[in-house]
Amino acid sequence: MKYRRLGSTDLNVSIIGIGTWQFGGEWGREYTQGEADAILDKGHELGINLIDTAECYGDHLSESLIGDYISRRNREDWILATKFGHHFHERFTRTDVFDPAGVIEQLDASLKALKTDYIDLYQFHSGPDHLFDNDELWTTLDKQVQAGKIRFLGTSIGSNANIHQTEASSKVGSRAIQVVYNRLDRVPEEQVFPSCQRQDLGVLARVPLASGYLSGKYKPGAVFSSTDVRHRHDVESTQEKLREVERIQREELPQGMDMASWALAWCLKHPAVTAVIPGCKDPEQVASNALAAQLASEPHPQDVKLTK
Repeated sequence: MKYRRLGSTDLNVSIIGIGTWQFGGEWGREYTQGEADAILDKGHELGINLIDTAECYGDHLSESLIGDYISRRNREDWILATKFGHHFHERFTRTDVFDPAGVIEQLDASLKALKTDYIDLYQFHSGPDHLFDNDELWTTLDKQVQAGKIRFLGTSIGSNANIHQTEASSKVGSRAIQVVYNRLDRVPEEQVFPSCQRQDLGVLARVPLASGYLSGKYKPGAVFSSTDVRHRHDVESTQEKLREVERIQREELPQGMDMASWALAWCLKHPAVTAVIPGCKDPEQVASNALAAQLASEPHPQDVKLTK
């Protein structure tokens, strides 16, 4: 595994993280504690130290599975990133909660679910600009940093072209940007990444496998169940992406290389990207994802060596 400094923080994160939206039950299956444990244990075995989750992945359900696991392991082995801003009602249904008092309630609920005294990276979760531009919110959050409940603040931008929130992040004390970035969606390269580099913001690339389409497992015509968030994607757009993946496999993928590992390594080669946070349904996928660290071999400006 390789590690990189996350922006201007002192967090040295594994370049492969574990995304955990799937633990909330919106990717076609539900998880038992034992299944979540097996995924996280495999990550630890392979040197992964970054877990990304959110309050709205099943009304703190994802956080609870992680928290139960962490409570039986060494908390210091993990960098926990979670988010705020949405109240989960039922599968695929949320409402915005970005007022300062509501965010403090979410923070306390996340700490309880995660069974921890502090969150390493607490991220504004894909909210609109007018709610981001609330000085009272960031003042309130800064007080939580001073109180030790949060180590660092981050911004998870909803649109991967949201230069407004990216440019304003340093001003509000946010140290990292989370953004959709993958071989099928390179929009952040235009404005967001240059801004992150100027400000020394860490970058967490979410959806690095394009919702699994870049795994190479799905062919044009694939259909997803009603419990899988992908069934809500535009059908023609999905088929177009799958046709493009077939072209990439033919023309860009080196012979004999795993498609998913290649796609993750592709993201990691951009000098702005600190880490990728792919989801994974089982320990085998964690291991497959971790192989990308070996493919991202070029020196990177954020590379660090961890000492035990």
